[in-house]
Amino acid sequence: QVQLVESGGGLVQPGGSLRLSCVASGIIRSIYAMAWYRQSPGKQRELVAHITSGGSTNYADSVKGRFAISRDNAKNTVYLQMNSLKPEDTAVYYCYANIRSYYGGSNNEYWGQGTQVTVSS
Repeated sequence: QVQLVESGGGLVQPGGSLRLSCVASGIIRSIYAMAWYRQSPGKQRELVAHITSGGSTNYADSVKGRFAISRDNAKNTVYLQMNSLKPEDTAVYYCYANIRSYYGGSNNEYWGQGTQVTVSS
């Protein structure tokens, strides 16, 4: 089985920055994609940023130009650098990964427990 553990959330003022990290551990053969989602009160969970094993990225329009997703394959870790933060970015941020544990096996999807990001003056 696989676990995803996020870290780096917290309270920050508007215009500030945070860097989130997510580490995958367990039985891992390959990580095909990782992503960050977020969910704020009264809202559905939404995709924030996505990165493939080859390094291709996609971003929500609301964060494009401000956030950057990256990964360290050797460490099974994905990062989300968040700059120019706005109050509307306040949410619980969840790590997602598409992972294969065994050769010839199926890929499975995993979620972290989430980390709170609060942007407020």
